[in-house]
Amino acid sequence: MSTMDTDAVAGGALEGAPALALPGRVNAAGMGWTWIAEGWRLFVQAPLMWVISIVILFVIAVVIGIVPFIGTLVFQILQAVFAGGFMYACLSLDRGGEFELEHLFAGFSKRFGPLLIVGLLFMLGWLAILLVFMAFAGMSLLSAFLAGNAEITATAIMASSGAIILGVLVTLALMVPLMAAYWFAPALVMIHNMGPVAAMKESFFACFRNFVPFLVYGLVMAVFGILAAIPVGLGFLVWVPVAITSTYAGYRSIFTSAPGPTQPIATP
Repeated sequence: MSTMDTDAVAGGALEGAPALALPGRVNAAGMGWTWIAEGWRLFVQAPLMWVISIVILFVIAVVIGIVPFIGTLVFQILQAVFAGGFMYACLSLDRGGEFELEHLFAGFSKRFGPLLIVGLLFMLGWLAILLVFMAFAGMSLLSAFLAGNAEITATAIMASSGAIILGVLVTLALMVPLMAAYWFAPALVMIHNMGPVAAMKESFFACFRNFVPFLVYGLVMAVFGILAAIPVGLGFLVWVPVAITSTYAGYRSIFTSAPGPTQPIATP
């Protein structure tokens, strides 16, 4: 795929984007750890900017979340747009450039529509899975939660415990393919201007072709997540950025033909 400067020409890959390799390649099991190590390398290039950007995103989430339910849904949909901005920041660092605050909001100016569709499709999938869970747990449980009565809720949970456990297991099983479809989609949309549905399709198949390295990655990140929670949760100011940068590293090793930095890219 040819590289085009989207600051000058609408469409095409971002300036400085690596060549896209489709279908995504299969990585060895050890690459799960390599993604984390590469993510750490990108984090330490601009640790302060990563922490600041995560704090800003948290504040935005709190402000939007002031509106009950609707605010939460809106922020969940917008997460794909912010994820696109983070992928732009990773690309800049990967090419020897800087992480500018503008990168955090680059998804709004460059690929807002397609990224928003990715977020919307993910949210619709999540809501569909929630409906499946409620079908197992029963609408009476939902009514009990909405009633806000702790005694009624506890009674409903005890009465539906078996169905709830089965519903949780089914929900987790359905969340795996949904997360697989979402995982690399913001990077493919933001960096390579791929259509949202095509990006989610490529992400889905790439994740399952790389099940073993993803298993290694998930286990290691889970351990680090537990450690991050120990110092009053402050470790997540590092864990979350590394989760983002390691996702970019995974995209680079699976979807691009030649990893490694070359020339810096221009700031948005």
